[in-house]
Amino acid sequence: MIKKAMILAAGFGTRLRPLTLENPKPLLKFGNQTLLSNTIKFLEIFGIKEVVINVHYLKEKLNKYITNNNFNLKIKIVEEKNKILDTGGGVFNAIKYFSNEPFLIINPDTIWSKNYLNVTKKIEKFFFKKKNKCSLLVVNKKKSFDKSFKGDFNLKNNLILKKGNDNLNYIYTGFQIIKPEVFNDSKLEIFSINKIWNKLIKNKELYGIESGEDFFHISNLDIYKKLLKKFKY
Repeated sequence: MIKKAMILAAGFGTRLRPLTLENPKPLLKFGNQTLLSNTIKFLEIFGIKEVVINVHYLKEKLNKYITNNNFNLKIKIVEEKNKILDTGGGVFNAIKYFSNEPFLIINPDTIWSKNYLNVTKKIEKFFFKKKNKCSLLVVNKKKSFDKSFKGDFNLKNNLILKKGNDNLNYIYTGFQIIKPEVFNDSKLEIFSINKIWNKLIKNKELYGIESGEDFFHISNLDIYKKLLKKFKY
């Protein structure tokens, strides 16, 4: 069972300006919650006990928000002080908090709901049964509310494939289970998690589980406004 998770919350949220000029993207409102609180509550339902949150941009506001709210999880804030480290660098910077145990990485800009619980538990079961290094939750781009996504991968027998940029039918949802060992050759620098994935893909070691849920992802200001309207917020 996965007990620890990391929420990626250090980004600048440039595609949501001007809203993110004064508030970091994870603190944008969605109904009576923020994107961050929605994600934390989903992790609670999933069964996570400890969460690491990396912060950089407007980190004081994120620190204050987390301190002032009573979440039913143990939360550790990791600051990227001098420069933002991107997704891969951000995870590697916090890797010591996971004690060489598999952990979950989640993005707060996907709208997570209880509907995701069955498929995320399925990916957890698959991860341990397969004894693999990394499993991603993916969705067919046809189920994305934002139709601008071109696709990240293909999927065949739960194996993630990526050949060229044409006819890639699956999008990464922002949920993955990963082993710390995949970062063994990494150095503390700015790099995308894609660097890790590409190496795993090359070795046929990156797996995926397909979500059947409609994919609501706050990718830019226009999509954010449309989603608020769709959900009558």
